[in-house]
Amino acid sequence: MDPCRRKQIRWRTTLLQQCVLLLTYVVIILEAVPIDVDKTKVKEEETPTEKVDNPDTGLYYDAYLRQVIDVLETDTHFREKLQTANMDDIKNGKFSKELDLVGHKVRTKLDELKRQEVARLRMLIKAKIDAYQDSGIDHQALLKQFEHLNHQNPHTFEVKDLDMLIKAATHDLENYDKARHEEFKKYEMMKEHERREYLKTLDEEKRHQEEAKYEEMKKKHGDHPKVNHPGSKDQLKEVWEESDGLDPNDFDPKTFFKLHDINADGFLDEQELEALFTRELEKVYESQNEEDDMIEMEEEKQRMREHVMNEIDVNKDRLITMEEFIRSTEKKEFSEPESWETLDQKPVFTEEELKEFESHIFRQEDELHKQTLELQKKKEELSQQQDFLQAQKQELEMAIKQMEQKKLQQGHPPSGPDGELKFQPAVSQLDGNVQNHPVGGNQPLTPGSMPVQEAAARSDHIQSHP
Repeated sequence: MDPCRRKQIRWRTTLLQQCVLLLTYVVIILEAVPIDVDKTKVKEEETPTEKVDNPDTGLYYDAYLRQVIDVLETDTHFREKLQTANMDDIKNGKFSKELDLVGHKVRTKLDELKRQEVARLRMLIKAKIDAYQDSGIDHQALLKQFEHLNHQNPHTFEVKDLDMLIKAATHDLENYDKARHEEFKKYEMMKEHERREYLKTLDEEKRHQEEAKYEEMKKKHGDHPKVNHPGSKDQLKEVWEESDGLDPNDFDPKTFFKLHDINADGFLDEQELEALFTRELEKVYESQNEEDDMIEMEEEKQRMREHVMNEIDVNKDRLITMEEFIRSTEKKEFSEPESWETLDQKPVFTEEELKEFESHIFRQEDELHKQTLELQKKKEELSQQQDFLQAQKQELEMAIKQMEQKKLQQGHPPSGPDGELKFQPAVSQLDGNVQNHPVGGNQPLTPGSMPVQEAAARSDHIQSHP
């Protein structure tokens, strides 16, 4: 098959699988590590690879996205249409209309998936609102904040649902790196804020000691070998020599590409690309060192991956083809790159940003303090109410006890809550034939039975006249 044709078909297939993330996540290896095989010869033929799970996209609806993809792939007609579909048609929603032609079983499964997702979102909304002790939840209105499904129809999966899922996933994944950078900046600012707040609790001598220790750790962390520019010739040759075990003088871009295309699919994806930066990261970070932050190492790796993708990935599909890779090695920047600034050399935030961040934290703390005082006040009020109710209960119990004592003194048996007697006078049975009946009762006597008074009279008569 023509390579261009093969690439075009692959684009269309993986495009849907990751909802138009422009082929961000194609078939990914479970763990990208250097290959420990004879690398002097690389076969030209493509080797078959096993299908592996796609990585977590990081989206809050990742499970729903995966399930919809898996169900759609079971429909033969839909899969065939996908191979001939235009990428623009997929983006603008025209391709979503093909959902009308899928089988009934597939649509039924999609309907069930959507109902489950709506139920999950409603549960999340309820949990969030319950945390603020609110009532009168309008789930339908709150579902509008979720843009990956049609909230107006919570029961069936329609063309609009597929269109919204594709567009939402595309937008969210394209902005995923930006959101991650913001979260990392907040992490760094919080770390610095906590350090400064801790220093405020120390006396002058200990504060100087802590500051000296902090500066020493910064210096120790910054004292590392030179980090090669990601994607440069020096960086790739170092991988070629130290990880692949090959002679640096024999470096060949085409061979290098094939060696690190772990799943042999003809592309370097993001995970395969990140694996190339392992040795560079090890120059700066060591998990055993107190001065090295592993969260910062992860951010450094992501920065390297983004940089190389921006430089090499011409069509911005987040996959590097052999052609794109070879073309990048022919540029001047490949052999003569600029120096790479690591995170310790390039501040993540400014002092002004830190002050604004701290102001926000202080406002939150003040609000939490007010809420704490209100809750404490409510707690005290409830405690007072409980004490009052307990006192009333004790008074009522004392009054009932006194009433019972008076009844006993007056010769009346104690009564229960409804006025009934708590005990009945004992009645003797004669020869097993006497039945217990209340005096003056209207209940009929069974054959052979008689009132207690009559039985007693007869017994006296018998004793008087033997």
